[in-house]
Amino acid sequence: MSSAHNNSVEAPKGATDAVLVQSEEMPADTPLIEGPDFNKVLSLSDLLATYKHMGFQASGLGKAIDIVEKMRNWRLSDEPIAEDEPEEFRDPQVRANTKCKIFLGYTSNLVSSGVREIIKFLVQHKMVDVIVATAGGVEEDFIKCLAPTYLGDFALDGASLRKKGLNRIGNLLVPNNNYCKFEDWLVPILDKMLEEQKEKGTVWTPSSMIKRLGEEINDESSIYYWCAKNDIPVYCPAITDGSLGDMIYFHSYKNPGLIIDIAGDIRSVNNQAVFAKKTGMIILGGGIIKHHICNANLMRNGADYAVYINTAQEFDGSDAGARPDEAVSWGKIRLNAESVKIYAEASLVFPLIVADTFAKGHHEEQNKKDKAQ
Repeated sequence: MSSAHNNSVEAPKGATDAVLVQSEEMPADTPLIEGPDFNKVLSLSDLLATYKHMGFQASGLGKAIDIVEKMRNWRLSDEPIAEDEPEEFRDPQVRANTKCKIFLGYTSNLVSSGVREIIKFLVQHKMVDVIVATAGGVEEDFIKCLAPTYLGDFALDGASLRKKGLNRIGNLLVPNNNYCKFEDWLVPILDKMLEEQKEKGTVWTPSSMIKRLGEEINDESSIYYWCAKNDIPVYCPAITDGSLGDMIYFHSYKNPGLIIDIAGDIRSVNNQAVFAKKTGMIILGGGIIKHHICNANLMRNGADYAVYINTAQEFDGSDAGARPDEAVSWGKIRLNAESVKIYAEASLVFPLIVADTFAKGHHEEQNKKDKAQ
């Protein structure tokens, strides 16, 4: 009897109340968490379409794909004509051809990696409108035209590599000789730039310098070859912070006098945003490239779309780690903008985003043209 009685003792009411709190009904349109069904044969696009509802960073990636598609597809003709609209933007054809201006920013390490080829594809086909890069993000592209970068390992010993003249970027290896080849290529161009400055009064800015280098490299594997060819401006606010700066330093002793004007470029990059009807930001990594793009968009009261991809955290108050909502507080992203931050290393996720947006759209267009011929 006592044993049966003991088995029927009720759990303490405080515990049941704590564990079994009555939940509210979820709204009917709340998305359900669900992953891919690999019992089916899934294409890459099929797989990526399931990311939105997987949760965690997968959902961020799914949202980023949606936002990038909106950047790609927006046209001024989607919007009603504003009362104060200038006459040129009242023309239906002009409105149909006015696109969202896409700012792409990336750090040096991504050009050192195979992400370089993805960026080259984007500028080759005029899929982005403005680039902001670090000095390394510029020079590494040109260096790769002159000599290759190799796959190494994160665990390689720094002292041993130094003795061999090998520089490690994560698990990538760049021989010192690559930089010697870069100097041999660059210095004669700096000489010509200085000559034009003295004789023609040319005012060089970082962006005009990068355009000149893109023309000089004459190599279709280069990001900046295509930027020069397609008139896509490349801004580099810290152009001296890398091998380019080293070469400018050495050149200042051999042939002094070259001036690079950063004031011209801050006016230019800010105006890229100010006079755009709609802007989108795709920012790979943090630091100066992230802030430079965001600050340019502050001049127009914020970007309309924003995708951040980086591994930085916000707890230290860094701009690199700041989530999009912090940029909203500064007016760098608009109050009604669509934005997302993916906490991931860009070489993992950026190829997937491009595959399901820019590349997919490009090949669909090509197929339509081929069928029409």
